[in-house]
Amino acid sequence: NTFFNHFFTEHHQTTQSFLTSRNTVNMVRYSFIGFLAIAAITKNVIGSEALMTNPLATSKASGIQQRTFITRDIKTPDPVPVAGQEEALELMRSGRMYRYNIAKGEESVVSLCEQEIAAYTDFKYCVALNSCGSALMLLLKTSGLKPGEEVLSNAFTFGAVPSAIEHAGGKAVYVESDYNHLMDVDDLEKKLVMYPKCKHVLISHMRGKVADMDAIANACERHGATLLEDCAHSLGVKWKGKHTGHMGRACAVSSQSYKMINSGEGGFFLTDDPEMAAKCAVYAGAYEGLSGKHITVPGPEHFGNLPNELPNYSLRMSNLAASVVRPQILTLEERITKYNERYAKLTKAVSERMGNHLSIPVNTPGVTTPVHDSLQFNLSHDITEEQVMHFLEACASHGLPVELFGNKSNARNFVNWGFAPAEDPLPQTGAMLSRACDVRMPYMWDDSDFDDMANVLCECLESVLE
Repeated sequence: NTFFNHFFTEHHQTTQSFLTSRNTVNMVRYSFIGFLAIAAITKNVIGSEALMTNPLATSKASGIQQRTFITRDIKTPDPVPVAGQEEALELMRSGRMYRYNIAKGEESVVSLCEQEIAAYTDFKYCVALNSCGSALMLLLKTSGLKPGEEVLSNAFTFGAVPSAIEHAGGKAVYVESDYNHLMDVDDLEKKLVMYPKCKHVLISHMRGKVADMDAIANACERHGATLLEDCAHSLGVKWKGKHTGHMGRACAVSSQSYKMINSGEGGFFLTDDPEMAAKCAVYAGAYEGLSGKHITVPGPEHFGNLPNELPNYSLRMSNLAASVVRPQILTLEERITKYNERYAKLTKAVSERMGNHLSIPVNTPGVTTPVHDSLQFNLSHDITEEQVMHFLEACASHGLPVELFGNKSNARNFVNWGFAPAEDPLPQTGAMLSRACDVRMPYMWDDSDFDDMANVLCECLESVLE
């Protein structure tokens, strides 16, 4: 009884759900008492005094490993700050949720949000949209993509990127990705030669990882291709001191639920190019003279007859979405610091224990400010495909869902893009995806939860290898 009470008290979080859900407290208690009786009689493994005073020593001495379990929800999103909740409630009271439904002399919540995003990222122009997918599509439309023209993009990215290319009327052609989960510069050069008519490169900073942007930009310039940046995952990331997105002609950021700012759905088109900004505003829904109700678009001389020449796709962000984004911009730097601190500790723990069996992508030297709000690692190819599956199953059974990018159902696996299939072989990307794993790092978790995360990852991999 002493042993059981001590064990249950010390390991309450681990055992509580098991014991409670199965109503087996008494059964476990008497099983432990039986174990104590046997050990006291045989005395052939450990002394009864150790059993009574140190359950952890008991498990170590007997070769039984205590396994870590996680009970937190891995998909916990960041909550909306109180200021955002209050502003959203006031908008619902007034009914003024449409961005252009404002009184004379006032600025809409969306306009204020655009102004703040533009200031944070250091862009002249910003147009808020209903999704980052819409922003990606408009990057291509406003930069002159013609129907059927080829667009080079990462072979490793989210399915929304080739979807945006298809939506804009283009044809996706994929560039290999390497084991740092970045666009392969050598293969980009090769593909620009193979596809001399291709005049658009849409690079995706997948999971906030940024390739050698100097080399990427130089390759595009040499081949006369327009460089555009998908910064959905790289809000807050800086390349040589400037926010990502400035190496290209324009970029898009996201406020989808699992990004650094959360409005459920949403995106922002950012550029210093006045012609692209004016076209984007019109495509999004600034018909007639509504562009005059924007703060972060160019002057009327850049709009000309665009409202009559371009279709209105009605892709505007609502005041409601903007209201919950605005207070989150103020906390970005604080949250980035915390994410990076947790990531450094987590990767150190995992690397020290399992570094011989996995690798963690490294930052490109030009990245001066990373944002690590999730963990990616590549399992060794010495680990078989069957062992990889067992590892994923073991993690899930211990409360930690780990995604394999190369899974046949994963939307980040290029083999699943039947609407925009790869026509060229991508052996490097395919091999990388077959071992590349992805784990969320919810901001609302406690620091101790990431100690548990490291333990689950290492214990599960150890158990599979054994």
